[in-house]
Amino acid sequence: MTDSLARGCLAKMAVEPGDPARYTLRAGDDRLPLGPLLGEPLRLAWSGAIACTNCGRATRKSFGQGHCYPCFKRLARCDTCIMKPELCHYFQGTCREPEWGESHCFQPHIVYLANASGLKVGITRATQVPTRWLDQGAIQALPILEVDSRQQSGFVEMLFKEEVSDRTNWRAMLKGETPELDLPGERDRLLERLAPGLAELRERFGADAIRELDASPRSFTYPVLEYPTKVASHNFDKRAEVAGRLMGIKGQYLMLDSGVINLRKFTGYEVAVSHGES
Repeated sequence: MTDSLARGCLAKMAVEPGDPARYTLRAGDDRLPLGPLLGEPLRLAWSGAIACTNCGRATRKSFGQGHCYPCFKRLARCDTCIMKPELCHYFQGTCREPEWGESHCFQPHIVYLANASGLKVGITRATQVPTRWLDQGAIQALPILEVDSRQQSGFVEMLFKEEVSDRTNWRAMLKGETPELDLPGERDRLLERLAPGLAELRERFGADAIRELDASPRSFTYPVLEYPTKVASHNFDKRAEVAGRLMGIKGQYLMLDSGVINLRKFTGYEVAVSHGES
């Protein structure tokens, strides 16, 4: 026998800053705080159904983290320019959803340095601070620049990628062995090295379009009892049931003693969550 805790289509876990961060699993209308379940046996069973997070229709495969194929091809949030903002084509008149683009892309964005598995550069809407960093499993983060639009943040990120990665090594992040970095020192080094490129972008977009921030670094801790020494990944598409003792939550991953699972990857999958031995 198992005790049902939550049931419905998965959404990205909600997370709030704290010491440690506070996670809530979201399945349909159900909300399940995960902190009290640390150390407890947990079972997640996929029914085989997937529902599009936009239109709700059933889909045999999830596209773009939770969309049916028609929505994936139609929605601006699924367009290539979301992952590569420098490819924004709004001003060419070909944006899939101009009103959505105006409300989401034409607002202040932050260019930041973070440390989840080592130094990386990233971008996010100003309204997504600090959620974006917690979603990545960062132990440190530092906003360094503010720009007027998502496209501008993409051009700045491209410049920084000449010197620093924009990727997180998720396996290293989950092992919990990442040393702390001097992010203000890295910021100063990069701003000095990339000053000519930033000057060119300011000349293109306006002197006030790219603004340096005088921010302090943020540090984050996560609810983890024990980090895995070897990271094995669960996948609902290969096995419909995942079970194990919940050892931690970091980023969008549940860390079980049987392996880890990225719940964001399975957005839209209908699951039942319950107590249960592995």
